[in-house]
Amino acid sequence: MSSTLLAFCGAALVLAMIPGPSTAVIVRQALRGGRRAALSTIAANEVGLLFWALVAALGVTALVEASEVAYDALRLAGAAVLVVLGVQSILGRRRAGAGGAGSGAREPAAGGWSAFRIGLLTILANPKAAVFAASFLPQFVPTGAPTLPALLLLSLVWVAVDTAWYLALVLLLGRLQAAMAGDRMRRTLEAVSGMILVALGVRMVLERP
Repeated sequence: MSSTLLAFCGAALVLAMIPGPSTAVIVRQALRGGRRAALSTIAANEVGLLFWALVAALGVTALVEASEVAYDALRLAGAAVLVVLGVQSILGRRRAGAGGAGSGAREPAAGGWSAFRIGLLTILANPKAAVFAASFLPQFVPTGAPTLPALLLLSLVWVAVDTAWYLALVLLLGRLQAAMAGDRMRRTLEAVSGMILVALGVRMVLERP
């Protein structure tokens, strides 16, 4: 079991390191609201990830896989969330440029509960997270082990590894921000993150299951 858990941790870490909607949203929130917003977004992302993992463990995710209507509804909702967040980041960069040096402060709305809602909505509206959880977790259930307890344990380990990676990412991002020369660079990075979010949203619309 220990070797299986070790292999699972390695696989979960590799998955966390692959950039996707969650990574882009966490970076976006960190740039807009600082560490507090980033931590709130991470917490929401992990709540959503645990939800999908538990749903997969209970077999409910099969309903999403089997229903094209449910999958498409989640996919379009997720795409809309990403595009809206991306456009807000891009427009925020333009407003900062038009407003001068006095407009460079981080937005209060980007912190705390607002960031938590954004992170939760992003992960819950991503049908691929649901479908992937159903296909990823069962691969690491040891032969002969009780399926449901093993899946629950793997779900908790997955969330722990995912959380550790994003905390390290936010710490690194914070140090990079501290080394940046002025607010202009941060706003530029925010605009870039916005374009990435829009691109991810468009890709989600165009992709099929």
